[in-house]
Amino acid sequence: MDFRNGIHDYYEREKQVFDALDPNEFNTALNALLRHYDNEDTIYVIGNGGSSATANHMVCDFNKGISLSLSKPFHVVSLTDNIPSVMAYGNDVGFEDVFYLPLKQWLKPSDMVIAISGSGNSHNVIKAVTYAKKIGAEILGLEGYDGGKLKAIADINIHAKVNDMQIAEDVHMTFVHVAMQLLWKALMAREGKEAIYSINH
Repeated sequence: MDFRNGIHDYYEREKQVFDALDPNEFNTALNALLRHYDNEDTIYVIGNGGSSATANHMVCDFNKGISLSLSKPFHVVSLTDNIPSVMAYGNDVGFEDVFYLPLKQWLKPSDMVIAISGSGNSHNVIKAVTYAKKIGAEILGLEGYDGGKLKAIADINIHAKVNDMQIAEDVHMTFVHVAMQLLWKALMAREGKEAIYSINH
């Protein structure tokens, strides 16, 4: 089969979405992440399916990728990476509570919640951020489609305005990489260090 036209079409649509992104939203989000880093707050990340993979990837990029050579680390926690806990909450209480209940136990008003939902309407994500909003924690929402309920609740949004889950997830993943690279360079410079990657050979 010849997939070349479909490949070209996918990336053309993706480029249009990237061109429409608001750099001010990214800038606001990065400065919020920097503020929570400086305050030594915990940043909780939540999401389902592919968004849960993005959440876990963010933990790796921030807790190791950015933090390894700094005088103090980021403290980023993904609520999707402990499968026994997720399954216990889901089985014993309900899947809608798998993010809400850990946040109810641990979240402080000074902390941040990063909520990733392609539709913006994932029930367990909305329940969690509704609680976070109630206690005063800052919420960064990463959404696709029309943004859904999450876009209305979040304080800051990275909104991929596209009715395509895969392209929305691509945008969310690149946000993680943009944030990782720019914050790493800024924090290394702040400490008078040169930001050079060490690649295994």
